[in-house]
Amino acid sequence: MTRQPASKLLLFGATGDLAQRMLLPSLYGLHADGLLPEGLTITGTARSDHDDESYRAFAATALSTHLPADRKDDAAIASFLERVLYQPLDASSIGGFAALADKIGDTSGGLAIFLSTAPSLFRPTIKGLESAGLAGLNVRIGLEKPLGHDLNSSREINDAVAEVFPEDRTFRIDHYLGKETVQNILALRFGNTLFEPIWNARGIDNVQITISETVGLEGRAGYYDGSGAMRDMVQNHMLQLLALIAMEPPARFDGTAIRDEKVKVLRSLRPISSADAPSLTVTGQYTSGAVKGEIVRGYAEELERASTTETFVAIKANVDNWRWQGTPFYLRTGKRMPTRQSEIAIQFKPVPHSMFAARGGKLQPNTLVIRLQPEEYVRLLVMAKEPGLDREGVRLREVPLDLSLDTEFAGTRRRIAYERLLLDLIEGDPTLFVRRDEVEAQWTWIDGIREGWIANDMKPKAYPAGSWGPSAAVALTERDGTTWHDG
Repeated sequence: MTRQPASKLLLFGATGDLAQRMLLPSLYGLHADGLLPEGLTITGTARSDHDDESYRAFAATALSTHLPADRKDDAAIASFLERVLYQPLDASSIGGFAALADKIGDTSGGLAIFLSTAPSLFRPTIKGLESAGLAGLNVRIGLEKPLGHDLNSSREINDAVAEVFPEDRTFRIDHYLGKETVQNILALRFGNTLFEPIWNARGIDNVQITISETVGLEGRAGYYDGSGAMRDMVQNHMLQLLALIAMEPPARFDGTAIRDEKVKVLRSLRPISSADAPSLTVTGQYTSGAVKGEIVRGYAEELERASTTETFVAIKANVDNWRWQGTPFYLRTGKRMPTRQSEIAIQFKPVPHSMFAARGGKLQPNTLVIRLQPEEYVRLLVMAKEPGLDREGVRLREVPLDLSLDTEFAGTRRRIAYERLLLDLIEGDPTLFVRRDEVEAQWTWIDGIREGWIANDMKPKAYPAGSWGPSAAVALTERDGTTWHDG
């Protein structure tokens, strides 16, 4: 369905950290490149008592702080700030929404709303928008996580939104889906004949998805301690990556076809029972240690109290369908790891017979590594013969075939995920947003695991900051004869 681009954008949480670091720089980047609709106005709202001029000064400071030096252009910043308006609002009170509607004015040209707010404010905010006439047929809403903390709370939020905004005007944001390399998974899989014949349990031994962070709480203690690694990373980003790797080929590149295939995968995840939770999952919490040569405090010390919140999770998952039966998907995420990286490692099965063994040649199974950050590349590890006369046997070595996206597309500016997602929200393209049935399938699986943790009284195992998590995470893969890819 062709949609009209919105002529107005409304940003809730306009003075928050996300707005300063990501949203304002992203919108400026789109403006500077001539990609925003002509005449689009950007109205920020939050509790803070700004007027248009003081908020423009606030936005200018955010751009000065967070834009790369090569993107700063005084004339472009000045013309961008002309688009920016501000209206203070206490979203918990319905009374202020009429003034917000007056500030925005005529929405017949289409209004896109970006809602980044505390979960407790979702229902009053939605009701306030409706009461002020800011929820009509030409209004769509983007929802930033967290959208609940389990299936029931997620349903409550989605029900509150659905009372006013139907699914086709609701855009749930998972910023990982805006990353260029994540979309390259689709190009890699479905734009090349090379991989599809072996992209299944017959060709792939295991899949590993790792999202590791070197940081600790970084000022997010209130949110993170109530969330933990499972809800913060696994429930959304990691399961979305798993779905993209495991899904069947969609018929078309559109929001319905792609999301239909993703939800089939998420519903095919084998539930992890309470009996299996101790053997298929590992949780950890970092203690003091050294990260990149710097001594750092443990989680409880940063929090200044004891906590059973997990800062590390490793899971052995299975997708119960024809394509993936018997192929494990290992998921791993944690804070205070040795390196910051997001990657997917796909290990193919070994060759059925090695003719080199009798001559001393050792083979490694091929591995495809898709690195999402900090570098962006696709690397295929293949076996090659070392140069030489082979008088003492054949020597084989694993060598990389590299596609560095940073190098290959060096002349093309790399966009941060929110640029793409904000533009898609403004233009009304739902392809890279998460549908309600996906969210509920993700929560159903996650909630089952968490129930197993409670039933078994599983507490996070300690791991020193700067390590790859508890030793039990290593055992999770080694029991199956494989090891984590720590590239």
